[in-house]
Amino acid sequence: MTTNWAAFAAAEPDFARTAEERFGLFTHHILATLRKDGSPRTTGLEVRFLYGELWLGMMPNSMKALDLRRDPRFSLQANPGSGTEMAGGDVRISGRAIEVEDPEVIARYVGDVAPPEPFHLFRTELTEVVRTYIEDEKYLAVQLWKPGAPARTTRRT
Repeated sequence: MTTNWAAFAAAEPDFARTAEERFGLFTHHILATLRKDGSPRTTGLEVRFLYGELWLGMMPNSMKALDLRRDPRFSLQANPGSGTEMAGGDVRISGRAIEVEDPEVIARYVGDVAPPEPFHLFRTELTEVVRTYIEDEKYLAVQLWKPGAPARTTRRT
């Protein structure tokens, strides 16, 4: 089961806002894709939250774009920043990336983002959003959301 960012934000508005704020702290984040042989590839990436979607834009024929065309599964981790504080926690999003070919959607994106052209544009279908953070300076908390179920938080000391 998958869903888009708008559905996640409607189901879990505080969690979605926290995730967007976390990704908003830095420009570049880490995208994991699958190579032809199934091994992982990690690369830097800029993301956008627009029109109720999480968008992934990439240079033409980049290896990560070719990976996603072949196998759309991805995992995206917010840039942890410097040091160990990770304001807002460690946020990861997993799902499927669907390449956008609709000229109207691409034109709207270009109008708002002005990316270097040409480029590949993918919208995402989410399968999981995870936030790991320190709570009350005592607990390691893991907040997990999957489509069709409310977010749940587990804590350990």
